[in-house]
Amino acid sequence: MSAFTIKDLENLSGIKAHTIRMWEQRYNLLKPRRSCTNIRYYSNDELKTLLNIALLNKYGYKISHIDKMCREEICEKILSLHDMEAMQEMVVNELVQDMVDLQTDKFERTLGKYICNYGIEKCVLEIIFPFLEKIGILWQTDNITPAQKHFVTNVIRQKLIVAIDQIPCCSEGKSCLLFLPEKEYHELGLLFLNYLLKKQGLRVIYLGANVPVSDMECVVATMKPELAFVHLGSNFSQASMEKMITDIKLRIPTVKTIISGCPAEGYDRPIPPCIELKCNFREVMDLISTL
Repeated sequence: MSAFTIKDLENLSGIKAHTIRMWEQRYNLLKPRRSCTNIRYYSNDELKTLLNIALLNKYGYKISHIDKMCREEICEKILSLHDMEAMQEMVVNELVQDMVDLQTDKFERTLGKYICNYGIEKCVLEIIFPFLEKIGILWQTDNITPAQKHFVTNVIRQKLIVAIDQIPCCSEGKSCLLFLPEKEYHELGLLFLNYLLKKQGLRVIYLGANVPVSDMECVVATMKPELAFVHLGSNFSQASMEKMITDIKLRIPTVKTIISGCPAEGYDRPIPPCIELKCNFREVMDLISTL
């Protein structure tokens, strides 16, 4: 069982800590336990309860009314929400709960159903990315294990690969080289780029994760790509970013390299002409649509 702090609950639910405390005291909705040092902590069940309450409260249900509902009624009310944004949040919350409880089959079914109804692109943007943001919070606060993280990322990876394989390969058009630099293993964003580029009718040379930039000289000389794409995870440091940019400038200056992800958003040092930074996937998608 995980032990969540009230700050964890705030980050995951969007409900301020002082509001959570007020709900505890006034409505007895949550029943935190105390550590030996008298610090509140919350179980998986409390997390799931708060996510459900926060969702209903956001979409019009007063907390005083929610307090009178049993668990089954809360679930029924959530399922009756028809607002598209509410439905998306509900799916994200379900995925978080399935991951916490290691409900692997249910996690895959929930994700598969959304992909079937709305397609992989909408699923990634509306469900998977928000879900991964919450996973990042849980990971940083040691509230998920490596096993939990690996099982969900591998399911998502498989869904992306299936979607990529369903697009016919293109032998014409611009060629794009996709890779992650050395010691960077977070491949989901790069796989989504693979899907978007292939869908646009571009030729994709996919090298994957943990590729030394020094190896790129040979690949570029042989394959002659017109563009290169890198998508970095949030834990990629600014020092690593600077080194990678220097290596790209030295090794493959003739190829326009697009770098996206959180580290690109916060990078404020000079950028050589062969490199272009994109702060988010929307900017990358806008670029891809022009190719």
